[in-house]
Amino acid sequence: MTGSLAIAGAFGSGSDSPPYLPQAWDGGALRFAVREPFPSRTSQATLVCGSLERAQHLNVRSLMPENGVIFSDGIEADRLDFNSGTEAQITVAEREGRLVV
Repeated sequence: MTGSLAIAGAFGSGSDSPPYLPQAWDGGALRFAVREPFPSRTSQATLVCGSLERAQHLNVRSLMPENGVIFSDGIEADRLDFNSGTEAQITVAEREGRLVV
């Protein structure tokens, strides 16, 4: 629920952020969301959604001792392990997908 509340707040009415609108298939940007952010007494979840343009990147470092994962398409079988100390750089891919209808 933390993630959905943050997205609604970040992109909802009365916010300084742009409204959450559908993105064109060939828009060239990457939208991201943290699927299950878990703030606790000793941790926070301040960045739970956002957008990257082609020239931008997002660096993240895991603090999870075990069972941390990254996946992009909802299929956990092709996940990347993301345990404590592991760093990842997220960018817009150079190759573009093609929508076939």
